Amino acid sequence: MSASNLRNGLLDRRRFLGDAGLGLGAIALTHLLSRQGLLGASVGGKEPIRPSIDPGRPYAPRTPHFAPKAKNVLVIFCSGACSQLDTFDFKPELIRRHGQPMPGAGKLITFQGEQGALTRSPWEFRPRGRSGKMVSDLLPHLGALADDLCFLHGMKGKTNTHGPGENFMSTGSTLDGFPSLGAWLTYALGSEDQSLPSYVAIPDPRGKPQNSVNNWSPGFLPAAYQGTEFNATTPIRNLARPDGITADMDAATRAFLRRQNERHAEAFPGDSQLAARISSYELAARMQLTVPEVADLAGEPEHILRLYGADETGSKTKDLRAAYARNCILARRLVERGVRFVQLFNGAYQTGGEGVSNWDGHKDLLNQYSVHGPVLDKPTAGLLIDLKQRGLLEETLVVWCTEFGRMPTFQKGSQGRDHNPDGFTCWMAGAGVKPGFSYGATDEFGHKAVQDVTTVYDLHATILHLLGLDHERLTFYHNGLERRLTDVHGEVIRPILAG
Repeated sequence: MSASNLRNGLLDRRRFLGDAGLGLGAIALTHLLSRQGLLGASVGGKEPIRPSIDPGRPYAPRTPHFAPKAKNVLVIFCSGACSQLDTFDFKPELIRRHGQPMPGAGKLITFQGEQGALTRSPWEFRPRGRSGKMVSDLLPHLGALADDLCFLHGMKGKTNTHGPGENFMSTGSTLDGFPSLGAWLTYALGSEDQSLPSYVAIPDPRGKPQNSVNNWSPGFLPAAYQGTEFNATTPIRNLARPDGITADMDAATRAFLRRQNERHAEAFPGDSQLAARISSYELAARMQLTVPEVADLAGEPEHILRLYGADETGSKTKDLRAAYARNCILARRLVERGVRFVQLFNGAYQTGGEGVSNWDGHKDLLNQYSVHGPVLDKPTAGLLIDLKQRGLLEETLVVWCTEFGRMPTFQKGSQGRDHNPDGFTCWMAGAGVKPGFSYGATDEFGHKAVQDVTTVYDLHATILHLLGLDHERLTFYHNGLERRLTDVHGEVIRPILAG
């Protein structure tokens, strides 16, 4: 190597070592700032607010950022991507141009392939209620409640694949490993009832959604904030004290365990893991008494069973509807007991194959939805009516959603609609939102959101807002970042908020 090259090489190494030194200094500074709570202190221009949590009482109720409109949230999630064009998004142009190519979409390839012609809904749309909202005959019971619903017709997603789509709607990220909306709310607000979980996920009687427990995962939040999964159709074990164990023996055992835990806490001051674990076990013990009782629907009167459609069986559709209806009654009972967040699923992927157990209507939309519509319709309408009659809708926010929408065309060579994340519908009801109101719109065919477009981030920001939480300030420090449910996105959808 020549002297000049050697000299240049040394200079390059010196420059490298100097830059590395600066980098290490920056890392050290970052660590020190993080330990003092000064790193990332500004999120969206606002100071983050992390809830103050006692490790021994992770479910204790906590104060929101400002006065909330809602105390509880009930999310009804239709797995499989329910078609907006066959339920709530009426498009006269789709009727007029039925059987024609969609303009500008001659070479459009979507999730499963090439598109065929524009296809009107097999179900008629009719004006409902005083608002005159057009709702499909597929859902007549929900249509009758149109004056109570607040529709978001300009929803837009980020993916056309079910698993990431479920993730995005449930967690705000298309990737696995992020906390669900319910986990964020439990982390922020705790629970009103210390004998039941703050967050309950109720899978469809036919099985779990495609991404299963990731829909109610705590992600990087503490494990205490994961949703607890059970439904009204799966028997709950009798966890009462076994025969042969007297009350005195049981009390003595618990007293001994408490003394051992206290000694451990004295030996390891500042260790919060044991306190958190004890709290979790104590909740599990309390649930042994409360969950079987709240899930036992035997005491529900006949008129309530009829309202939900839980009393009719004898055919495939009626049996499925009765099972889902019992889950809807369970959801009401949980809200009534103060459970903060209930996630109720309609549709599953674990059994039955494509389109049989969920809303994924690729091949035979008419026959598939002729089952799914009645299963969803009467029980969900009964749930809304029941909540309203009991005065619970005034403090409960109900959110109906699905992972994305479907195309205005039928797939080529098929009798169903392909995936469409570019335009779909969600609706809300209850605490804090305008009833009988529609916001946003898709184009004339229902393909793309074009007016007052809203995203999942906006939906999440609005839900947090109605619970008294600023989505830009609710954070959790993880891997060097102040994480939040809405990442760096999201705006509260203020035009839909009630005065």
